[in-house]
Amino acid sequence: MALSTLLASALCTIVLPILLFLVAVKLWEVYMIRGEDPSCPSPLPPGSMGLPFIGETLQLILQRRRFLQMKREKYGYIYRTHLFGNPTVRVTGAENIRHILLGEYRLVSAHWPSSVRTILGSDTLSNMHGSQHKTKKKAIMRAFSKEALELYIPVIHEEVQTAVKRWLVQDPCVLVYPEMKRLMFRIAMRILLGFKPEQIRTDEQELVEAFEEMIKNLFSLPIDVPFSGLYRGLRARNFIHTKIEANIRKKVEESDKGSKHRDALQQLIDSSRKNGEPFSMQAIKESATELLFGGHETTASTATSLIMFLGLYPKVVKKLRQELWDKGETGMDLENLNIESLEQLKYTDCVLKETLRINPPVPGGFRVALKTFELNGYQIPKGWNVIYSICDTHDVAEVFPNKETFQPERFMKKPLADSPRFQYIPFGGGSRMCVGKELAKVLLKIFLVEVVTKCHWTLLNGPPTMKTGPTVYPVDNLPTKFTSYVKT
Repeated sequence: MALSTLLASALCTIVLPILLFLVAVKLWEVYMIRGEDPSCPSPLPPGSMGLPFIGETLQLILQRRRFLQMKREKYGYIYRTHLFGNPTVRVTGAENIRHILLGEYRLVSAHWPSSVRTILGSDTLSNMHGSQHKTKKKAIMRAFSKEALELYIPVIHEEVQTAVKRWLVQDPCVLVYPEMKRLMFRIAMRILLGFKPEQIRTDEQELVEAFEEMIKNLFSLPIDVPFSGLYRGLRARNFIHTKIEANIRKKVEESDKGSKHRDALQQLIDSSRKNGEPFSMQAIKESATELLFGGHETTASTATSLIMFLGLYPKVVKKLRQELWDKGETGMDLENLNIESLEQLKYTDCVLKETLRINPPVPGGFRVALKTFELNGYQIPKGWNVIYSICDTHDVAEVFPNKETFQPERFMKKPLADSPRFQYIPFGGGSRMCVGKELAKVLLKIFLVEVVTKCHWTLLNGPPTMKTGPTVYPVDNLPTKFTSYVKT
């Protein structure tokens, strides 16, 4: 009798809850698959929808790139899942991504997760559509013209030189990733938002920490309660807004007096006035925050990857130095760079491209299906989110042999230049290609020239483990020892 009572108790307390949980998960799967459009003959992509309501969001947040690799290995280049509160199809491969990126406004539309839209705001370029997106993009692109980039170069070079000098006297090591974020943040504050160096010094530490908190919580569950990721992200965002509002007001006043500025923020202020729009402080603050996010987080990630790869491949560093010395002997002034001289650095450009191939700073982009459509034999239901994968597409691109090896020379070969589009998309593609890609190239080439000609360095922990959150970074912050390099 006692044994049967014990078994019954175990059944009620252990087995039954497990069975109910499994039934709930199965019912959740069935419920989500009801989103399938019966008028479309193609089946849904393979995959799983995870736990009720939260789907597979937690697995993605905890495992990041490993989670995506496991899903791709199991289900292929197109699979379904449930992320950030929405049924989602993840897409990999050049031909598949071509349909997505060229299908903007026809098949899909940009649609970031709820947490990203809430934190960054509705008046940002990434969250705008149609004519509004085109107008704002046109205004921002003026700040990334060749003439504007030429004006930014001395500021970029000054900040990079200052940082490199500091690293050379810092003992025993430099934590590269935090240093890169600080460096790129200062550059973005100066050339994108027009902050003066003394202004940055006053608020730099607090702003950097606030950006850390905001970025860390960009991709979080859409639950705004105390201590949740979304709550912390919004609080950090509000602090950033308060710090940049005074600078915006100052720009508006100076603009009224006829003063001209060359930074991206001023272009947005002037554009809103030319279009007869009422001035919105909230909209400008949101745009400024987006510019700072896009202008420093991705370049910090890539600069860190450059230090990592070059630390692992000294022969590449040797070839870089040789190119720079050769150019110097033919008249290039490495201390006074310009757009023309940077464009002559072909091998330097290849090193940057190879770094972006293996470690694209942004792993992909978000869209939403405007209507049900077919993609490579599967249906993508209307209203479902679509994530296109940059990192996975680079991994599977047939045009790159020996994918795991860092080989900048591959970009010197003509067949690669003639290869099909969308096999290499570190800056995205289509109408929403990264607006700051030319600035990023200029900035990172200047960084390469300075660090390669002035430094030797050693990675103290060897090859690091890389994670994504939301950009690619080394989990150990890449501790590195820098020493002075003198040409012999």
